[in-house]
Amino acid sequence: MKTYSQKGSEIKREWWLIDASSLPLGKLAVVIADKLMGKSKVTYTPHIDNGDYVVVVNAKNLVVTGDKMIQKKYYRHSGFPGGLTELKLEEVIEKDPSVAIREAVKGMLPKNKLAADRLKRLRVFDTLEHTHTAQNPKEIK
Repeated sequence: MKTYSQKGSEIKREWWLIDASSLPLGKLAVVIADKLMGKSKVTYTPHIDNGDYVVVVNAKNLVVTGDKMIQKKYYRHSGFPGGLTELKLEEVIEKDPSVAIREAVKGMLPKNKLAADRLKRLRVFDTLEHTHTAQNPKEIK
């Protein structure tokens, strides 16, 4: 029996729709990362980017457990002395809820050359309306 290795010409991408209010943030990120990498496909090949597109709706109603809204912090640094900025999860969701989902998914993806292209296939919307109805995304429950 030979080992199967997918070629770039054999890639078939699908569109998936998931509601952010249906799962906690971490479990949501795991499902999204799995679809972006294509690990649920039988044709999964680690060095080929054969993942699907994922549309996340209702990001404003993001669910987290425990006291993560207050205790979870996001850091960024300007590069200058004293330039560390710290935001709580509730502040991030209030400003732009897609950032919280995007950062969680980015942490779940492997750190390699394929990660940036995989993240580009993630589309996050604050409400239930989205602009990808023409692609007929299948809903993940």
